Amino acid sequence: MRDAPINGDLRATGIETIVYRGDDIAELCTEAAAIADEREHTLLVGMFDPAFDADELALALKRRVAVPTQICCSTAGNISPFGYIDGGAVLVLFPADSFEALAAVVPDISSEGLDRGAKIATDLLSSFERQVAHRRGESSVEGGPFALTFIDGLSNHEEVTVAAFQRALPAIPLVGGSAGDGLSFRSTRVCHEGRAHADAAVLCLVWSRLPFRLFKSEHYRPSDTRLVVTGCDAEKRLVTELNGVDAALEYANVLGLDPESLTPFSFASHPVAVRVGGEHYCRSIRRMEPEGLSFFCAIENGVVLTIAEGRDMIGTMRETLNTVAEEMGGIDLVIGFDCILRRIEAEERQMSRQVAEVFRDYNVLGFTTYGEQYMSMHLNQTLTGIAFGRAAGSAGGLSA
Repeated sequence: MRDAPINGDLRATGIETIVYRGDDIAELCTEAAAIADEREHTLLVGMFDPAFDADELALALKRRVAVPTQICCSTAGNISPFGYIDGGAVLVLFPADSFEALAAVVPDISSEGLDRGAKIATDLLSSFERQVAHRRGESSVEGGPFALTFIDGLSNHEEVTVAAFQRALPAIPLVGGSAGDGLSFRSTRVCHEGRAHADAAVLCLVWSRLPFRLFKSEHYRPSDTRLVVTGCDAEKRLVTELNGVDAALEYANVLGLDPESLTPFSFASHPVAVRVGGEHYCRSIRRMEPEGLSFFCAIENGVVLTIAEGRDMIGTMRETLNTVAEEMGGIDLVIGFDCILRRIEAEERQMSRQVAEVFRDYNVLGFTTYGEQYMSMHLNQTLTGIAFGRAAGSAGGLSA
């Protein structure tokens, strides 16, 4: 890739990528249309800065770029082989000779609940199975179907949505991210077939002829310090009391911090975790509100939270991706979903250059999220993603 406002790359897998650092929708669409006109693609995945008008961008891509299935979302920042990116957009185009895709939008996820999401996912799966029936037998031993999700990161209903998808798709591996809005927390959008939606989720089923692996990487482990949620508004994901006293005050006290000086870096450095099925998962704090602490994940009275202690973020990422590369005989491309608090921590600890080196070494593209989905779980403080390997006998990548 060249260091320019638009960076395009053709991988050995045939997957095309664009890292765009401008703010001109027409310019971005022109670049994407030129790629789409050169060969047939089945899926366009877009991740864009919230400064873009989501409705305008989604419609322009649909009108100008000849790719039948298109899904996009707003982000809290993008990631690429250049590292963290503010502004612009990342596009990934999947070639029709190796992939099939079909997507649907699930509206009103904060009010319609589990049943509607499961019904839409079930109907999508039926249509998808008919679409890919003629390609059965083409995929490699490690190819096959997977699911991508983009969910409104301010809906407060990712857990319900993922549970709905899991009910309908128990045999299909799922990965994705919650749409973001920088650190504004005002408005997030997911897009499907030229239309932008709030309070919605996009589910995309993909069939791959190429080998792939889903993964997650986290760098925190539980400590012996525990906090019990004794007061909360579950609908707002707002904790008002911990251990029977003011939530922000108790959180700060057990960490030896000044409650008046809590910042996003405080929450990034000292996440809390819950134990589920024998494992601990981060339930990260979004920010301090006048009434208490708001969370990125579902929370309720009686939950026992454990203060988590940090390990080496860079080392754990490399360890995870090295394992994936060894399993597949190499990684050609990774689509990653990286928690906003990981970025805050990396920037505050001056590790952005080291993170960029990892993204470069494994060709990671994606976005900074308000939450990550992995299989049946909605997570925080995690890097999740899907890595693609080369088909047997494929040639090396070509840079544009």
